[in-house]
Amino acid sequence: MGQREVDQKLVERVQRGDKRAFGLLVEKYQHKLGRLLSRFVPDSSDIEDVTQETFIRAYRALPAFRNESAFYTWLYRIGINTAKNYLVARNRRPPTVTEFDAEEAEGFEGGELLRNYSTPETELMSKQIVQTVNAAMDKLPEDLRTAITLREIEGMTYEDIANMMGCPVGTVRSRIYRAREVIADELKPVLNTHDKKRW
Repeated sequence: MGQREVDQKLVERVQRGDKRAFGLLVEKYQHKLGRLLSRFVPDSSDIEDVTQETFIRAYRALPAFRNESAFYTWLYRIGINTAKNYLVARNRRPPTVTEFDAEEAEGFEGGELLRNYSTPETELMSKQIVQTVNAAMDKLPEDLRTAITLREIEGMTYEDIANMMGCPVGTVRSRIYRAREVIADELKPVLNTHDKKRW
């Protein structure tokens, strides 16, 4: 039985009044959801509150859940909307990723420098790449930033991102492509890449 089927069985149990089944879903997804929300909510002390609020909203909405998408896709959509509402209520713009670790940096040309060597030069290069990527992502429109975060950081499929964002897969691909183009353009001076080479 796949993850989606397991989740659906738990959802059905919750819909029949089994609160323990919802506890299993919370246990399964709370850390993953918290990690996703940390990309949008800058204050670590607030992430737990937003995560908890997401699960409360999900629990209230579960009677209407019809398994048209995977449970976690549905949950993450609620999470992102909860985070947006939370930030709007505090007059803050949703932020983007604050850090890339070495594994996440491997997707960029020059990423192997971050992973294999530890010299003052490569540490400086690492910091420059992180700062450049973060600054580029900060400038992205929210739809592009969300799409690339879900793809590159969360590792979600195009189909799941499309379900979460409520748009066609082609639109997701286009948003991710445009986001990568913007980031690549910003990285060119740092990585000394040629105009025709993107990553």
